[in-house]
Amino acid sequence: MGRRLAAVAIGIAALSGLAWSPAPVQAAETAMASPQERARMKDALANDPGVPSLAPQGYDVTIVVFSDYQCPYCRKFHADLKQLTASDRKLRVVYRDWPIFGAASREAARVAMASRYQGRHAAFNDALMAGPVKLDPAAIRQAATRAKVDWARLQADLARHGGEIDAALQRTARLADTLGLSGTPSLVIGDYLIPGAIDGATLRSVVAKSRPAQK
Repeated sequence: MGRRLAAVAIGIAALSGLAWSPAPVQAAETAMASPQERARMKDALANDPGVPSLAPQGYDVTIVVFSDYQCPYCRKFHADLKQLTASDRKLRVVYRDWPIFGAASREAARVAMASRYQGRHAAFNDALMAGPVKLDPAAIRQAATRAKVDWARLQADLARHGGEIDAALQRTARLADTLGLSGTPSLVIGDYLIPGAIDGATLRSVVAKSRPAQK
C-alpha cells in the first residue's frame, strides 16, 4: 500500500550512488553498482517512449512518478504535483503507471495510457485522480466522459496498441522491483529516489536541490 514517510531523510536516496538509504533501496544499490549501470537505469526510468509524459520546452528537472489510480496517497501527491507544475514551467513529469491494487487499477492504467493517442492523457489522468478511490468499469467510463475522451476511439487504440501498453507496464513493474520499491507513490526526482509519499513542501525542496545550478 502507499505510505507516507515521516521525514525527508527517511527513504531518500541518490541515484548517483552517493547517498543510498540501504534499507528501502537495497536492491537498487546492488543493481546500480557502476556509473554506467546507474546511467542506464536513469535513462530507462526517464526516457521510455511507451509511457506518458509532460515535457515543456526547456525543462531542467525530471520527475518520474510510480502511481496507482486506487492509491489515496497518489491522489494527494497528484494534487501537489499539479499545483507545482502549474507554477514551475521547467518540470518534466514521466507517468509510470504501476497498478498494484488489482484488476481495476490495471484497467484504469491501460485506458489512461491509451488516451494519449488522442491527446487526452493529462485530462483523463486528472479525472481518474479526482474520482472515487475504489474504481470499477463504470467509474472509469465516467472519468473518461469528464475528460472528454472519445470512448470508441479509446477502444480502438487499446486494440491497436494493447501489446505496447502491456509491455510498458511490465517494464515499469521490473524497474520498481529493481529499485526495491514497495508501494505507491514512489518518485525519482533528478538524482533522488523517494520510495513513498511526500508533501508539497518536500516536493518543492527536492526539486530545488535537483536543479542544475544547485549541483
